[in-house]
Amino acid sequence: MEPNNAIIVGISGVSSSGKTTLARLLRDIFPNTFILHEDDFYKTDAEIPINHSAGNVADWDCVEAIDLPKFEEALRYIRRVGIPPPDLISKEDKNDVGKVDVDSKVIDDLKWKAGRWMFHDVPPVAIIDGFLMYSEEMKGVREQFDVKLLLRTDFNTGKARREARSGYVTIEGWWEDPEGYWENVVWPNYVKDHAFLFKDGNVEGEVRQDVVDGGRMKLLTKQWMPSLADDNDDDDGHIID
Repeated sequence: MEPNNAIIVGISGVSSSGKTTLARLLRDIFPNTFILHEDDFYKTDAEIPINHSAGNVADWDCVEAIDLPKFEEALRYIRRVGIPPPDLISKEDKNDVGKVDVDSKVIDDLKWKAGRWMFHDVPPVAIIDGFLMYSEEMKGVREQFDVKLLLRTDFNTGKARREARSGYVTIEGWWEDPEGYWENVVWPNYVKDHAFLFKDGNVEGEVRQDVVDGGRMKLLTKQWMPSLADDNDDDDGHIID
């Protein structure tokens, strides 16, 4: 049996749903916690697939853009050793997530509560932040997680957030979305890879409880951030555990 020297938490969701923001907040709250970004496993700029149906543009939001064997090996390393791979240099940390509208007093209170729970014998917590991580094509990644969170947001909110960003640091340079990228590339990929989780494939509708029950996942709506101050379960989310 493989050693288990880390608690691995997956945070996934469509682009601009708040994954990195939540990951960084949790890292601030829980001691002995670190983040691994899926975006650090993108293929080189030249290897990114071309989306011909969207006007022959680079498709950064599909599973094929990620070096899956390297990503899976990094997760196995974390499971065995309890720390990030030593040769990994994160370019994702150079991307700004903007202002986080959570009161510092709330964070301090949660830090205190987490400190009482995180005893000395609790292994490190690895937070894995990335898009499409629960798709069927990423089953090898999905199976590595002890806890799975899927952040939900609607089409219009996600579009506004994505289009407010100036661009993204890549392995070899910088990427800016061309006009129509959200509706022609980002959202269709999200729908395709998450439709199986929702009734009638409607990713803005009700979840398929029969599917997610076995996935041990918690789904959070775009209103997840204020719920950090609440000790109760998020009424807008669906606990699958």
